[in-house]
Amino acid sequence: MTERSAPAASASGRGTPARRTAVRAAATGTLAAALLGLAPQHALAAAPAPPPAPAAPAVSEARAAATAPDTLTTLSRFFARDGAVAAAKARPRIEGRTVPVYVLSPDFVRGEAGAPVARLEFLASTAVSADGQKASVWTARSRGAWKVVNIATGDDEARYSAAADGGTVFREPQINAWYEQRGDRVRPLDAEARKAIGAGGTTVAAYQKRVAEAYGDKLPGSAYDRRGAAGGYGPQDGAEGAAAAARPQPVAAGAAADGGSGPVTAASAVAGTAALLALGLSGAAALRRRHSR
Repeated sequence: MTERSAPAASASGRGTPARRTAVRAAATGTLAAALLGLAPQHALAAAPAPPPAPAAPAVSEARAAATAPDTLTTLSRFFARDGAVAAAKARPRIEGRTVPVYVLSPDFVRGEAGAPVARLEFLASTAVSADGQKASVWTARSRGAWKVVNIATGDDEARYSAAADGGTVFREPQINAWYEQRGDRVRPLDAEARKAIGAGGTTVAAYQKRVAEAYGDKLPGSAYDRRGAAGGYGPQDGAEGAAAAARPQPVAAGAAADGGSGPVTAASAVAGTAALLALGLSGAAALRRRHSR
C-alpha cells in the first residue's frame, strides 16, 4: 500500500485549514512573548559567546618575556630546586605554543546574561629542562608590559589547550578541573572534571546551575569573602587550613614582576593569584603550583 502524503500548500500560500491554524497559533504565541518581553525559546538556550582571544602582539610579547635571559636563569634554579639537576646543567628552553589560559568567570557563576563561561587570566609557555622536567611559565600584563608572574610545575596549560576540539579550554580552579566549552556543550578534559559533570559532559545551562550552587554564595563581596575565608586566608581547621597555609600569598600588582632578582621574586604574583581567586575561593588543588625566587 502506498503511503499518501499530506496535500501541498496551494500557490496562493494558504495551505490546508490545519496548517493555517498552526501558523496562526505560532504567530499568536510569538506576539504574546514579544508583548511580555520574553525571548523565543531557542534564544533562551543559546550558548554564550566564547571569550575573546588575546591579540597576536600580546602573545608575542608574552613569549618574549618567557624566553628572556632572566627568565631562563630563574627556570634553571626552579628545575634545580629539589636537586634533580644542577642549575648550571638545567639548560631550560621554551617549547611549543604560548597559550591563553581561561578560568571560570564569576559573571557566569552569577548568571549574568551573555557572560562567557570563562575569562582570560594569563598566557602560559612550556619550559623544558635538560633532564626532561616541564614547567609552565605564566605571563600577564603588568605596568604596561607583559611580564613573568609565576612558574608552575608540569605543563597542564599546554596539554589541555592541545586537547581542544575547536572550543574554549578553561579551568575551574577550586577543584582543578579542566573543561572545553564548544557551543552549548561543556566536556570534561580531566578526572576532576569528569567527576563533576560526568564523562559525557553537560550543557552550558546545566553547568551554570552547578557552579552557581557551588560558588554563588562565595563570590567576591559575599559574606564568605568579607569574613576573610576567600582564598583560604581566613581561620580554617584541619586539612583545608594546612593547604591554605601552603598556598601562595597575593602581592601588589607588578611587585613580583618588577622587584628583586629575576622575574619571579615572590611566593605568588598577580596572574597566579588571580587564577586561584577568580571566584574568591581557596582551591586546594592549586598546590600543583610551585614557585621560585
